[in-house]
Amino acid sequence: MRSDLRAEVGARLRTMRKAAAFSQEGLAERAGLHRNYVGLVERGEQDIALKSLVAILNALNCSLADFFAPFTTVRSAKR
Repeated sequence: MRSDLRAEVGARLRTMRKAAAFSQEGLAERAGLHRNYVGLVERGEQDIALKSLVAILNALNCSLADFFAPFTTVRSAKR
């Protein structure tokens, strides 16, 4: 995942977490993840696995479709 895409995904997760009034630690606990991992993802420093994204979105009561709805363009991965 490109770093700018990682940053966008992380920023979206942070916005949703704050709107749900969760701390990083609280969200991580609900999702079964480590709080440091959630912070790394939110800062765009760590790629997120689909399994982890689904766990976080479940904790936020959000579907994958709703999460990705604001992303209006499909980007190609550069290798």
